[in-house]
Amino acid sequence: MKKGMFVLVALMVSSAVVFASGASQSREGATGSAAVRWSFWGGEARIKNTQLTIDQFTENTGIIVAAEPAPGTGDHFNKFKTQFAGGNAADIIQLGGDFSNLQVGDNVGSVLLSLDPFVTSGIIDLSKVDPSAVTAGTVNGVLYALPLAANMPALLYNKSLLQRVGAHLPQVSMTWDEFRSWLTEVKGKLPAGVYPLADNSANSDQSFFFGYWCGQNGTVMWDGKQTHLTLADAQKYFDLWADYRSAGLIPPAETAADYSEANESSSSLISGKTVACVVWSNQLLNYQNAIEDELDLMEFPNAAATNTLWGQMSQMMAISKNSKNAEAAAKFINYRVNDTSVWNIMGADPGTPVNAAGRAVVATTPAAKKIAAYLDVAGAHTRPRDPNMPGDTEWNSSFFLIAQNVAYGRVSTAQAGQQVMDLIARLTR
Repeated sequence: MKKGMFVLVALMVSSAVVFASGASQSREGATGSAAVRWSFWGGEARIKNTQLTIDQFTENTGIIVAAEPAPGTGDHFNKFKTQFAGGNAADIIQLGGDFSNLQVGDNVGSVLLSLDPFVTSGIIDLSKVDPSAVTAGTVNGVLYALPLAANMPALLYNKSLLQRVGAHLPQVSMTWDEFRSWLTEVKGKLPAGVYPLADNSANSDQSFFFGYWCGQNGTVMWDGKQTHLTLADAQKYFDLWADYRSAGLIPPAETAADYSEANESSSSLISGKTVACVVWSNQLLNYQNAIEDELDLMEFPNAAATNTLWGQMSQMMAISKNSKNAEAAAKFINYRVNDTSVWNIMGADPGTPVNAAGRAVVATTPAAKKIAAYLDVAGAHTRPRDPNMPGDTEWNSSFFLIAQNVAYGRVSTAQAGQQVMDLIARLTR
């Protein structure tokens, strides 16, 4: 978080009591309570635009919302677990596309508050929310969260850079062989020190490309009860990236280590070091805002042949069970999900809105139109999403370390495959 954001949050929190006891009482919707804290993650652009939506909400309702952004999902959920155990968790907790990062199984009610009473009272309006979004936030018949939008995995590429160097633009859908041939052609056109693809073999807070690779290879990494992965499968994945690395299609380990690839603020593509990288479709907006070159989206290799992409809900908002400001928090969640003015500010970030009115707002920008066009193609190449690996945060961070050790030559691809199998066995026993 930038220094300015720390100051802003401090001022908001310190003024909450004065605000609640004075002018806020005359405003419609004011609660007279202390600040509502909202813990979420995102890059600089999301943090900036999020604060604009908060300012608008406070102006309209008198309810103070203090933003607590984290740089990535691992930091975010570790912070939540620590604060919840100490009785100091934020009122509003941002989730990903499901509840797995909470690591409580189906016992979601042990950490989150049911939103059903706020639906019954009319504070949260579900009448315009897509049924699939409501289903995604429901566990055992109880609504615990509402997503803001939906996304799909994608590869983002720098269209302008390809045109400058005289390389062919990629097809939206390609086989693995076509993809490697395209990367090789692009490599031959690029200046020294620039690479066709970012090293997304694993990122510190996500490993969904590995999950995709397993699925399109006919192997379910985790079905909710067991893994169907073999040592040979895991080794083949690291062999793939080792091949790309040795051919100069991705940066060497020393270069890749400078970029966490979590968002546009830590992207090798935005820094001009790579042409393409793994993203969620909604991230196109913030990446595009961070660079003058024109960007576009394509599918993961082999998606059209195997139909193994998936749609995922984005930024589900939930209320901590220990919240002392639950009603105000529910009002803010309703505002973020249903108020079209939010989407005028956020655009296609955090993704395609879960209500028709929001979709109509964001579909007016070039970036949002590209996202919609991508979803039109990729949406036909999907299947139901497999469950996350138990201990998802630990899985991601440990898988990242294994991938790094392969990149630096500390372990062989066979050894890395065995480490992955050992990790799965430990997390699922």
